[in-house]
Amino acid sequence: MVFWKRRRWLAIITRVIALFAAGVTVLIAALWIEHRFETVLPPPPGPYAVGRVHLVWSEPPPAPNEQQLIAWIWYPATGHSEPGKTSLFLPTELSAAVMRNQGWLINLVTRDVSKVRVHSVDGAPLAPTPRSFPVLLMRGGASAPIWNYTTLAENLASYGYVVVGFDIPYRTKTVVMANGAVATRPPENDPELAAERHDDATIQRLIDAWTRDLSRATDHLTRLNVSDPTGLFTGRLDLGRVGVFGHSFGGTAAAQFCVNDPRCRAGVDIDGGMFGSTANAAISRPFMFLLGDHHREDDPQSTAIMHDIQAVYGRLPAATRKLVTIPGANHFFFSDDGARLKSHLVIGVLRRLGMVEIDGPRQIALTAGNLRSFFDDALPSSAPTSP
Repeated sequence: MVFWKRRRWLAIITRVIALFAAGVTVLIAALWIEHRFETVLPPPPGPYAVGRVHLVWSEPPPAPNEQQLIAWIWYPATGHSEPGKTSLFLPTELSAAVMRNQGWLINLVTRDVSKVRVHSVDGAPLAPTPRSFPVLLMRGGASAPIWNYTTLAENLASYGYVVVGFDIPYRTKTVVMANGAVATRPPENDPELAAERHDDATIQRLIDAWTRDLSRATDHLTRLNVSDPTGLFTGRLDLGRVGVFGHSFGGTAAAQFCVNDPRCRAGVDIDGGMFGSTANAAISRPFMFLLGDHHREDDPQSTAIMHDIQAVYGRLPAATRKLVTIPGANHFFFSDDGARLKSHLVIGVLRRLGMVEIDGPRQIALTAGNLRSFFDDALPSSAPTSP
């Protein structure tokens, strides 16, 4: 009798394992099929069409490769593209490199970047207004490439801002350089790894480097405004009205940039902690903290991060400071991740786990609206006009 019971339980266990394996197989197959579907990022709602250029800025030789800035510029453009017409998310060679380097799991749960479409038109003419346009520098998170903030950039550009984002070889996780080589960040340049190890010296070194990069980008924009070889931006950038915003570690760098560089007129930290020197920063410019929903986080590290943010906020000029929390917002959905994750399976699982409470496109729209409102107030003479 015992023998037959054991056989019965063995049969049940075998059946459960088989069903589980079949379920996993079906799930992976469904995810992979969905991975191949084309998706279009949320359209920019402003009155301008949006143009885009991709530039490589290099320091004079013999500067090392990490002195390159791989810049993306989104800007208000002439007219509107044909209804329903969209552009490639990334150049073909870059999308291929991204797919090779980001790993099978990320590829499985996100849209194929070669199948993602955007609304900006490469090389479109700048909108012909009598005024120059204010400039917003944009920095991504510790591991996020700047193109993964395209929805935010297109949104702001459609309201009359020139949005300039950039990546740095060996500081951004993966960068395709001008010669086609793929530069992958080494561990010593990883802010997340340094934070896990409580390596304060490395964190400070990286804050300093990221802040210098913002200043270097502003230097390049100054030269571009004087003489753009294409003629696109010559005399059209109002560099007396420069704002900066960054996500996560990019927000940390944005805060330090507003301390170090007088060309910063206003800044926003999107859900980034105050690490190293920024924890003691005294920012005299208009500044906003735009935060995700961290009300469930009560671990010591999260508590310390919020304490430092509150301390820096308390030192800001009262008349020009803001602190905004988006209810239900997820840290990663400030980027295009919220629009590129699988719409049904992955989002459903994340909701059940309590990791997602808000739709990704909705969070991005709220983020863009808060950024636009803040910069319209902080840079009042640059309030965009309709075309």
